[in-house]
Amino acid sequence: MDVFHCTIDTSHGAVRISDTIDGAAPLVMIHGSGSSRTVFSRQLHSHLSRNWRLIALDLPGHGESSDARDPQSTYTVTGLADCIGEVAARLGLNRFPVLGWSLGGHVAIEMAGSGNGISGLMLCGTPPVPSGLLGMLRGFHPSFDILLASKENFTSRDVERFQSLCFGDTSNPSFRDAIARADGRLRSVFSRAMLRGQGVDQRRTVEQADIPIAFVNGFYDPFVKLSYFSGLNIQLLFEGKAHVMEGAGHAPFWEKPESFNSMLDRFLNTVAAHEANTGLKDHHFLSNGSVF
Repeated sequence: MDVFHCTIDTSHGAVRISDTIDGAAPLVMIHGSGSSRTVFSRQLHSHLSRNWRLIALDLPGHGESSDARDPQSTYTVTGLADCIGEVAARLGLNRFPVLGWSLGGHVAIEMAGSGNGISGLMLCGTPPVPSGLLGMLRGFHPSFDILLASKENFTSRDVERFQSLCFGDTSNPSFRDAIARADGRLRSVFSRAMLRGQGVDQRRTVEQADIPIAFVNGFYDPFVKLSYFSGLNIQLLFEGKAHVMEGAGHAPFWEKPESFNSMLDRFLNTVAAHEANTGLKDHHFLSNGSVF
């Protein structure tokens, strides 16, 4: 399956995307801090693209997207959600599910809570925590390592450590380059905004949501408290449980792609069935060939 690439200009800056174009319905994939859309290459170039339209993007300040025009506004959970909303509108997407990883998962929850037409959430390495510092401490392991997520200027040692934490021993050389390229202002601005409680209350949002929600975490995730998920009350929890992938860390979609992709396929079918049953069928997409 071919993957097409284009750049979409938004009020936040230029956003680079990869898009399989064909497929029954779209899925938007949002990477984590210091990463890029290439982290989803094992989904884009898989059997999933035969049945689903897969769209991955570089967040502002990452990958081949430009740095934010107004970092203090864009590099927040609400700013990033707004940026992705602009991209979706340009692509003609009405309702669509989102696969969000780490920081990208928090942005996805913000989109769902803000009424942006989200039909389902698959979240990896993203505990939906209540607003503020105490809320974050409930879902994340407190450690010196997690402070890297808020550190603006990385040393070469920081880059290596962050790469190891995110990907373990399964990393790709390009991932290190992506971490080094990332605009460090996003880490500091985003973290401060989350600590201030900006945006929706993420726990309340997922517990009140009437869309399918999947949690997929690696057993060895160094950041996330897996026990936190057992205390959540999700109306439409995918397959009735929070999934934990053995032998995986913070990026199970990269580390265990075959098992993950099978699960993702089941989830997307669940979302499609829920949309059909509730009369909220997606109009799929209206691709404007001029942007490619």
